[in-house]
This record gives sequence, C-alpha cells and structure tokens, in this order.
Amino acid sequence: KYDTEASRYWDAFYETHHGKFFKDRRWLFREFPELLPLGLRSTSADESCSERVDIFSETSSSGRTVETCQDHYSDPAPQHRDVEFADVPECPTSARAADSEETLVGCGVGNSVFPIVKSIKETGGFVYCCDFSPQAIQLVKDHPDYDQSVCHAFLHDLCEEGSPLPVPPQSLDVVMAIFVLSSIHPARLQSVVNRLTTYLKPGGIFLFRDYGRYDLSQLRFKKGQCLAENFYTRGDGTCVYFFTKDEVHSLFTNAGLEALQNLEDRRIQVNRGKKVVMHRVWMQSKYQKTSTG
Repeated sequence: KYDTEASRYWDAFYETHHGKFFKDRRWLFREFPELLPLGLRSTSADESCSERVDIFSETSSSGRTVETCQDHYSDPAPQHRDVEFADVPECPTSARAADSEETLVGCGVGNSVFPIVKSIKETGGFVYCCDFSPQAIQLVKDHPDYDQSVCHAFLHDLCEEGSPLPVPPQSLDVVMAIFVLSSIHPARLQSVVNRLTTYLKPGGIFLFRDYGRYDLSQLRFKKGQCLAENFYTRGDGTCVYFFTKDEVHSLFTNAGLEALQNLEDRRIQVNRGKKVVMHRVWMQSKYQKTSTG
C-alpha cells in the first residue's frame, strides 16, 4: 500500500506541515546554473558565494566539510569538498535561450519553484511544475509568488504511464528532479526516467539531486521499515530510496542520456545543541540528451 497509495501519504504530509517543513533552495543556481539564461548566471554565482559564509561554519582538520546545523532534515547548500567525480567532461557553458521552458517534477510546495520563478521573470522563460499531491499543488498556487505568466503548477503522477505531461515531446530545455525519484519504488524508476527523457529537446539537460547510499537517514531505519533493497517507509508512510553513483549513471544512460556530472556529496553535519555528529550522503548529477530519439 505504501507504493500504490503513495500520493495519499504525501498529501497527509503536506496537509500537516503546509509549506513550513522545507526551506527554499537558494543554492539552486550555483549548483545548477542551467536553470538560468546566461545573462543572469554571473550575478547568481556572486550571490551564491556570499551565502556560503552563512551556511558553512568550519572545516575539520581532515579536510571534510563540517556544518553546524539545527536538525538533520535541513537541505543546506551543496559544498563539494569531499566528493567523488565521475570521469566525465566538464559541463557545457553554452547559454539556454531566454525563452526556454523547464519542468520541475515532484515540486512539493515550491521550494525549488519560487527561486526560479523570481529569477526568470521578464526573460521569456517558463516553468512547469507538478506533484501527485493535491495539497502540495494547492499550496504552490496559493503562494504569493505564484505567477501564471511564468509558471504552471499541475497535478500529475509520474508513475502513471498513460498520463502525459501538458507539453509536447522534445519541447523542454531542462527537467529537474530534486529529492523526487527516491520516493518511487526502485522497480518503477527506469520507466519514469525513460518517459521524462522523451520531453527533453536535443541538448536538453536532466538535473538530479537525491539521497545517497548509507546516508545517516538510511542507517536510522529500524527493522520492519525496509520494503525492498535500500527502499524504506518512514513513520508517516512516505517512502525513500538511497542511490549509489553507479545506479544513477545506469538509470540515465539507459534512458539514452550522456553524463555531464555524476558525483557523490559526503559531508559531516554537527548539531551543537544535541551534540550529535551526522554523516550525510547525497547524489548530484547532470545528464544531457544528445539525440533526437
């Protein structure tokens, strides 16, 4: 039932927490400048650099990143000081057209949506964002920054293969899934990525960030919470999968995409209030569509 009724559990989650559980991801443009037209990228990078001072407090003698935080649910800006990079070429610096279109799947309450919406106004860009939780979509539409001239939020279940997105195939410059694919049963993941890839233009990019294998949150799960290998259910009924770098690479290359970036982000977070040291692991990737298929 956790798989077949996933939308119900996530709907209950958003009804309970509204838009207060996650913070806006202000690090988006530093890590994923592909979300912005070229003219806005240098400004965004400068602003992102100033944010780092506030978020990261110290570095341990071993060189690993050490963060001071309030709780382990935070989604801090990635700071890749202890990562493994795939043997892939550097990301291209070519600009997207100012009138580009992008889709954010599993948008939740808009923590990734609204930083983008604010940045692309008057550039001709447009964002489509979807989630399978009616509560989440309503919260996005009720947000004061929601603007129908640059954004369209709609209800959509990525696992429903017979339900198309409201855009033509090969029409999107960017598809982004941040902490989204981990909520899907691993047996369904390949078909979801395959289908989303069909909406990318040749040259379009799939941006991905999610949980990595042996992250602290995985190690905290208790017996009886494992539904499949490395796939678990939380106490509220929502589910999460933990990826490896090789799995991520296979997932996207099997969909016909080429790797631009595929890294494992490992960090140490310190909760000084509770005197707890937390080892976190995330995956971050960029894959490009090079063919017309």
